Amino acid sequence: MRHFRLPLAALALTSAIVPAPASYAENPPELRWGGDAEGGAPFVFADPRDATRVIGFEADIAALLAGALGRSPRFVQSGFTTLDAAVLRGDFDVILSGIEDLPVRRERLALTVPYYEFEERLTVRAADAGRFGTLADLGGRRVGTLAATLAAEVLRGAQAEHGIVPVLYEDDVHPYEDLALGRLDAVVLDQVLADRAVGRGAGLVNQPARLASGHYVGGFAPNQSALRDRANEVLRAAMRDGRLRRIFEQYSMWTLGVEALYGREGSAVPSPAPQPDASGAQRTSAAAALPRYLPVLVRAALVTLGLSVLAMLGAVVIGALIAAGRVYGPPPVRALLLAYVEVVRGTPLLLQLFVIYFGLAAVVRLPAFLAALIGLALNYGAYESEIYRGALTAVPAGQLEAARALGLTDLQTLRFIRGPQALRVALAPMTNDFIALLKDSSLVSVITVVELTKATSIFAADAGSWVVPGVACAAMYLALSLPLAHLARMLERRWSRA
Repeated sequence: MRHFRLPLAALALTSAIVPAPASYAENPPELRWGGDAEGGAPFVFADPRDATRVIGFEADIAALLAGALGRSPRFVQSGFTTLDAAVLRGDFDVILSGIEDLPVRRERLALTVPYYEFEERLTVRAADAGRFGTLADLGGRRVGTLAATLAAEVLRGAQAEHGIVPVLYEDDVHPYEDLALGRLDAVVLDQVLADRAVGRGAGLVNQPARLASGHYVGGFAPNQSALRDRANEVLRAAMRDGRLRRIFEQYSMWTLGVEALYGREGSAVPSPAPQPDASGAQRTSAAAALPRYLPVLVRAALVTLGLSVLAMLGAVVIGALIAAGRVYGPPPVRALLLAYVEVVRGTPLLLQLFVIYFGLAAVVRLPAFLAALIGLALNYGAYESEIYRGALTAVPAGQLEAARALGLTDLQTLRFIRGPQALRVALAPMTNDFIALLKDSSLVSVITVVELTKATSIFAADAGSWVVPGVACAAMYLALSLPLAHLARMLERRWSRA
């Protein structure tokens, strides 16, 4: 099984400039493959021996494709629900992350031949196994699944036919957690995920009823159809010579359905020698895994801190310019700036990040880190402007009249009289905004920036628990925010005495 470096703290940063390769053999081009390590085993997950590397059957397939194409594989982390948009944008060459062959996806992407066949499974609590054997038994009940999957289509049909209540999730971990806690009555997902959930020992069982079958495929952008065709040749060859079977047997995933699929592809699938189980079932406790994940979390925390500091600096500049324009500018300028502030404050930050990163990709393809920086700065700049405008108008009018009587210009008045006093008023809310920005930076994971919260989510998915990862993440956020709050209080006391 191959292993890859997973630079979690820098996956979405602007690519480093490297010197020209000495030779093609020494520095082959990369095959960038996108996936979501939060999905966990057996797809893409952290190596139990080194949390900075990813393994999984998708990682092995990526290595197989890259080797046959004369390239070196490089993993790029992306949220599962944004994988399609990211490959269309050109963030990586191919998606390999349990991607299902769906009609809507086939319309948008150049998909490979299917390389794995799965069946949808109904999972229920062991205590309810006798009551809920099929979807027909779950009329009026809440049934969870992952959005944008074949399972979601199955539940939509069952909603119309049996009256079940579909509950859609953005990941494949929390549906089973909610089922175990009694928040759901059942979960429908593919057998790979269902078997993993039951294997965790949370009192869940899979029902034998076959709900539907589907296939995993790789996804390329439409303009990469030539590369997709070459990948198809590699996959078909790997089906014939047994390389794909060896990969799936390592993860205890080989089934008669997959064998039949390969037979339909015109392959005579050999029976290779048994391979050791690499399914990731030997899960260690979250506390035992913490030392392995700590370097990853620290690097992700540095990304969070760096992004937050740079974004706050940008927000301060933008906010100061807007505030000055609204206080001193002519009516058309004030109206335009007011419109900007209201639009930005009245729309979600998440939407703004999507527009900047994905919506503007046809015009300019910003690196993920830069798009996140711009989005946070523009958003918080609008909020900062209101703080500064309020602080400027809080300066007594008598002082401004005295400044004009002394012959000071508006710029001199702002610099020597109005600005210093406004800064004292604005310091406390500015500190609050920076702490809020530090936490809101967790949203940038939707555009492939792996910051502290996303790295923690991957840790929690691998460990099967949020307790230890959550406490570690909270401690790191406190370590980042408390010193700033202490500095702000110290400055307030000093200026108050002055």
